[in-house]
Amino acid sequence: MQAPVRPLLPEVVRRFAAWCAVALLLAGVVYVGIRLCVEFRTAVVPVLLALLGTALLGPLHRWLVERRMNRSLAAGLTCVAVVCVVGGAVYIVVAALIDTGDQIVASLKNAAQDIAAHFGAAGTSLDDLASNAKELLTKFGGTAASGVISGVSVVGETLAMAVLALFLVFFFLRDSYRASGAVRSLFPRSAGDLAEAIARRAFEAVEGFMRGTTLIALIDAVCITVGLLVLDVPGAVGLGALVFVGAYIPYLGAFISGAVAVLVALADRGFVIALWALGVVLAVQVLEGHVLQPVIQSRTVQMHPAVVMVAITAGASVAGVLGMLLAVPLTAAVFGVVHELRLRYSSEAPEEAAGSAGSVGS
Repeated sequence: MQAPVRPLLPEVVRRFAAWCAVALLLAGVVYVGIRLCVEFRTAVVPVLLALLGTALLGPLHRWLVERRMNRSLAAGLTCVAVVCVVGGAVYIVVAALIDTGDQIVASLKNAAQDIAAHFGAAGTSLDDLASNAKELLTKFGGTAASGVISGVSVVGETLAMAVLALFLVFFFLRDSYRASGAVRSLFPRSAGDLAEAIARRAFEAVEGFMRGTTLIALIDAVCITVGLLVLDVPGAVGLGALVFVGAYIPYLGAFISGAVAVLVALADRGFVIALWALGVVLAVQVLEGHVLQPVIQSRTVQMHPAVVMVAITAGASVAGVLGMLLAVPLTAAVFGVVHELRLRYSSEAPEEAAGSAGSVGS
């Protein structure tokens, strides 16, 4: 009688090797997908931005359609509304920063002089920095000129992607009722239900995140604007608009917009008012973190702050500021897909177990 063949590796080691192979395969697929998205960013980025815009503007479009407005007209009015809102916010922010820009620069210059007077070292005074900057500009003038040219091309590319994203938002809103059929047509009939459920769950997660973030950003902007108006800080409305825009980049956006508000208060109103402005910003952030986030986004995909920070860092390393903007909603979509798959397979497992038990009993 032949002896049974014993495996060379223990069961634990073989399972660990199998999971490592799956992890490496998944990492390779993700890496290749990211590289392809980077190569075709002029097409991928407008699509992602359009999906975010559709998730945010979908309720307004549906409200117009429910009022028996033509779908194309409703989509067009929605796009016009978002252009007016975004354009107005950008104009207010830029105008406020231009009005107080000289004061901010003067305040920073005075602070640098004070620091140099108390902790000055060789080569760190303002005169030394100015001479070093002049030498650098003389040495790398050609590089700076090429940088300006590349910057102009980047601005043109950004405008083109923004226009394309706006057109895609129009088409996505107008033809949103065909989305389920389009998703089903991309997969075999047996996988159509699962594909539609996954796509719907991912979009609902992004929609909930965008809607909750917008409401939180609006509350933050209103509270900080009121506080800055009470403190008589110039450009309070523009700074509030900056807070609203920065809220779409969790944590980092609030930090940057709050720092700008404190700098403006320091430049125009002095150190004491700047401390009060800092207190207003910190109070609003505490209100957001302990009240607004748990209450408003309690019905959407919940993500730990550590996951959000890692997603923002990864997005910044891949696509800079744009990656930071897209990282969190894309992570929310992934969490939504994982939640849908877990619900489906956890509900199917007991049914299979019950079926097998019935067949054994018979």
